[in-house]
Amino acid sequence: MLACNFGKLEEEISLVNNSQAQWFHIDVMDGVFVPNISFGTPIMKIFQQKAEKPLDVHLMIVNPENYIQKFADLGSEIITVHIEASTHLHRNIQKIKSLGIKAGVALNPHTPVSSLSSIINDIDLVCLMSVNPGFGGQKFIENTFDKVAELKNLIIDSGSSALIEIDGGVTEDNSNKLFDLGANVLVAGSTVFKSKNPRNTISKLISG
Repeated sequence: MLACNFGKLEEEISLVNNSQAQWFHIDVMDGVFVPNISFGTPIMKIFQQKAEKPLDVHLMIVNPENYIQKFADLGSEIITVHIEASTHLHRNIQKIKSLGIKAGVALNPHTPVSSLSSIINDIDLVCLMSVNPGFGGQKFIENTFDKVAELKNLIIDSGSSALIEIDGGVTEDNSNKLFDLGANVLVAGSTVFKSKNPRNTISKLISG
């Protein structure tokens, strides 16, 4: 939703409600962990009120543990924290899950998949950043394909049930390959909201 028109937020939310998209992906940026600021709890309240599908909240912020309860109260069904921003990652994961919410961990492009080996069985989702976080509309980083394959092997070998989510630069040109390699969830912002027919674009991304 970072790429949507916030001047017409209710219309954009309605568009997603009436599309084949399954989740609302909401990027929360603090201008510290990433070089941009997106939005906070007032906008999140609108999603809570108007969205008819699960809220997948991606915290691109430092000290995420200070905000987990707040975003849980605002209707999050999935909360993802960055491994790079979490000094006590296991504690954050346990906090999220204690609130009855699915817990995700995000990895920046430079962070190795192997860093998840000790936590993979405790999480519900891994968000692989396929661009450098902080801005929409960036080009997909090709090395992500290798990371998806590596992560899928880690999940299988460990017996984890974690979903693989890809965030950044997702288009109709790479969606099929990402699914084939084992991705379960694709986040598409600019590809959808800058297209002439967003609902049709969503359909194509899902169906290949």
